[in-house]
Amino acid sequence: MGEKVYLLYLDQALQNRYRYWHRWERGKIVEFCVQYEALIVDRWCPVVRYDSAHGEPHRDTLHPDGTETKSAYHGYANDEVLTVGCQDILTNWRKYRARYEKEMR
Repeated sequence: MGEKVYLLYLDQALQNRYRYWHRWERGKIVEFCVQYEALIVDRWCPVVRYDSAHGEPHRDTLHPDGTETKSAYHGYANDEVLTVGCQDILTNWRKYRARYEKEMR
């Protein structure tokens, strides 16, 4: 069994970060979480998260009012959704931040 954890800042101002964690057994990803967080009004806000909680890989889009929109990945393996989530967050974090800030207004 192994585990990998890291935190990566996405901009020089250190206002946006990417949190990464996964655990594997026998070469297979058994649990994971990748999350985009934005520093807004001196508080780190989770904005988008891909994880394997509740037994199935999925994406949570988080909203300022505390609600979440879930998108399931039925039939996909954890490693596939982990890869999709990493690529999506690294490519689209600016768009996700803009959406979150707009919802705050």
